Amino acid sequence: MPLFARLAYASGADMQAVLLSRFLIASICLVGIMLIRREIWPRGWLVLGLLGMGTVGYAGQAFSYFSALKYASASLTAQLLYTYPVIVTLIAAVWLKEPLTRRKLVALVLASIGLALTVGDALSGSPIGIAFGLTAALIYSIYIVVGTKLTPQAGALASTTLVMLGGLLTYGVVAVVQPPTMPQTGLGWLAILALGLLCSVLAALAFFAGLARLGASEAAMLSTFEPVVTVLLAAWLLGERLSFSQWGGGAVIIVAVLLLAKSPAHGTPPE
Repeated sequence: MPLFARLAYASGADMQAVLLSRFLIASICLVGIMLIRREIWPRGWLVLGLLGMGTVGYAGQAFSYFSALKYASASLTAQLLYTYPVIVTLIAAVWLKEPLTRRKLVALVLASIGLALTVGDALSGSPIGIAFGLTAALIYSIYIVVGTKLTPQAGALASTTLVMLGGLLTYGVVAVVQPPTMPQTGLGWLAILALGLLCSVLAALAFFAGLARLGASEAAMLSTFEPVVTVLLAAWLLGERLSFSQWGGGAVIIVAVLLLAKSPAHGTPPE
């Protein structure tokens, strides 16, 4: 996602255009899938809760994350966002009463160490970028914990659809107040299309499905593999150099993920 966002920015698009287009593409695809499959839409307070996750949680996290990308490197932004497994695990232990087992604690410590090593020398971003990155992590943590309560009731597809519609509503209103500046090149539009299809539809569906099956802390820590991919792609496509500590951090994260994968799963699969 940070790589596609950088390409869209380089093509002349502003953040409003990137986020509005992303949520619009995702919403159209997901609503189409819901209609084709004749899925049952949630009702009542569940609808409002999922829309709230989109209008406030997902939209706020996206704003903070994409703002951080304007002031900090892709690697640093990934590191800051992926402090959220620590926050999620602690919130889940207090609010959801998920047990802090020894295996989970060891995996959490390893994942945190691995993330710190993975970014390595990238911890040189501006204070504004760091603030936006940490804000994204905090919002995302609350979003995940709330999603753990709501997603099993609605199912992964319906949950993802309503969350994306909520995000679209937020940035649709923003577009009325501040009209977006769209990409000026074909590559920029391809980057936005990838943000909508790959980084929103496919990624969100997979994450919600995993969230319903694993629980908040397990899903959060397993997804810490993402910064490893970000650093590798940033080195390949953006020319960011990988240090020895970054390679070592990636290895530690993989060990943490393998350790976590052996932990008992929590949650109930959606119908």
